[in-house]
Amino acid sequence: MKVTNKLVITSILSFLFCFCLSAQEKKAKKDKLPEEVILDSESEIVTTPINPLSPAKAAFYSAVLPGLGQAYNKKYWKIPLVYAALGTGTYFYINNNKEYHRYRDAYKSRLAGNKTDEFYFDPEGNQLETPRVTTEGLERAQKFYRKNKEISILVTLGIYALNIIDANVDAHLLQYNVDERLSVAPHYKIDEINANGNLGLTLNFRF
Repeated sequence: MKVTNKLVITSILSFLFCFCLSAQEKKAKKDKLPEEVILDSESEIVTTPINPLSPAKAAFYSAVLPGLGQAYNKKYWKIPLVYAALGTGTYFYINNNKEYHRYRDAYKSRLAGNKTDEFYFDPEGNQLETPRVTTEGLERAQKFYRKNKEISILVTLGIYALNIIDANVDAHLLQYNVDERLSVAPHYKIDEINANGNLGLTLNFRF
């Protein structure tokens, strides 16, 4: 009888011991952090360092040579646009300047009493009794082309300035940090008190 009691007691103690070990093992597994969380918490986030002088460099390069700042920012597709715009402005300046001097030379010849300017001849080179453009017309043409020439200069200088500004702004935007851990998402929540819906934005930052 004593032997039987000892076996029962020993069996019960063994069962309780095994149960306690099993419970502790389950608890340890429950308390253990998921592998993803551990890896995420121990991982280091590598970010590109910000160079505060980069925008100034890009602007300086574009001031020295238009398009060079865009090349510095690796926006190579903008270089043809810069030169096309500058070339267009330069073309109109040269053309208006040429026409201005053309009418001015004819006007000076008229004032000197000569009838040998180009407007006294037809396209075949025959001299005319009445010029194709009057003296008053020469004055108006000079004013017109001089105004257009000045506008062409201003437009070309404006394009040159925009080329510098574009390089500077691009360099700033390239250093703008958009962190993938930071997110903004809309949310819709029902108020438990009055059962009304609330719409808003949620800002999440993942560590």
